[in-house]
Amino acid sequence: MTAKDVLKRLKDGNARFVKDKLNHEQQDKARKKELTGGQDPYAIILSCADSRVVPELAFDAGLGELFVLRVAGNVANTSTIASIEYAVAHIGSKILVVLGHESCGAVTAAVGGGDNGYNLNHLLSHITPAISASKKNASVNTVVKKNAELTVDALKARSSIIADAVKKRKLKIVPAYYNLGTGKVDFL
Repeated sequence: MTAKDVLKRLKDGNARFVKDKLNHEQQDKARKKELTGGQDPYAIILSCADSRVVPELAFDAGLGELFVLRVAGNVANTSTIASIEYAVAHIGSKILVVLGHESCGAVTAAVGGGDNGYNLNHLLSHITPAISASKKNASVNTVVKKNAELTVDALKARSSIIADAVKKRKLKIVPAYYNLGTGKVDFL
């Protein structure tokens, strides 16, 4: 599949999810057995760890179809970047979606500031550029969208593997926003 085909597949899957018409394909015993020989996911999804956002459901994908990384605030930290590099270099996925979502708790905490302890402060520091790039007193959801957009740039800036794949048109990175109430994914 081309990047355009993959993006269409993701959009079509999301449309089914929004309409409560999931296919539930690629989830049976035969698929499990097929995957013991390896994986060939058509897309990489960098999503928030929020339990309300489940990429496999949101895109109506089956087993082995998506390479999903979940971390609060869908941040590009060293571990998520390394995992994405693996998928790009060794699996060949064509699309990487950076999926932010409505009312993100990590973004809310970053906007609120304060001391959240060493580890959470470190994670939230990855969201600070989105706060700075947004208008003063911007809504959390505006910052969520900006964070997804800036994460696209950060992935290319912090990884020569990812940047090279984008430059050679082997990978397309797309920021997106998940609406909690409807399940609709807006590609930004």
